[in-house]
Amino acid sequence: MAKTRSAQERELDAMKAIIQALDGLEAESIQRVMDYVFSSLGIAAPTQKKVFSLPDLASSMPAEPVHRVATQSIRDLKEQKLPEKSSQMAVLVAYYLAEIAEGDERKDVINTADIVRYFKQAGFKLPQAPAQTLPKAASAGYLDAVGSGMFKLSPAGYKLVVHGLPSTTKTTKPTKVAAPTRKRSKRPCK
Repeated sequence: MAKTRSAQERELDAMKAIIQALDGLEAESIQRVMDYVFSSLGIAAPTQKKVFSLPDLASSMPAEPVHRVATQSIRDLKEQKLPEKSSQMAVLVAYYLAEIAEGDERKDVINTADIVRYFKQAGFKLPQAPAQTLPKAASAGYLDAVGSGMFKLSPAGYKLVVHGLPSTTKTTKPTKVAAPTRKRSKRPCK
């Protein structure tokens, strides 16, 4: 007697088939295909990205890998943007929480506890006075104070993260250049 496949197994097989069929296509082509599929099936296309987790299905999967949508971590962002100072890292945390983080982690305002937590997650050295980091970034114009020790990303902070980091003007120690040597004249001696 043939084993009946569960709805979850059929759904997973359909996802794998779609991913395999789209493999190698450029993003624009994939979008056209998906738009056509949605209209053909008479269903609405999703309005925002949704990350699907397959908690218990992975154990019932064959040996083939499951493709999941990867989200960027604060550590990934730090390694991409290379902040040099704690105030820049604080702005990066505010940007991450407002623009990249998902679910319950996403928020528009940050405080000192967020600095400590996300500096540790990113592997960035904690400042000696974490409570002074946010006011320092605010005095530079990168964050706006919203009261009660809370700060939000300012337009200048957004611009810093998106367009100003990593810094291309990193200062390096000047190398010593030897003084030019004087050429001796070839005049005969008397």
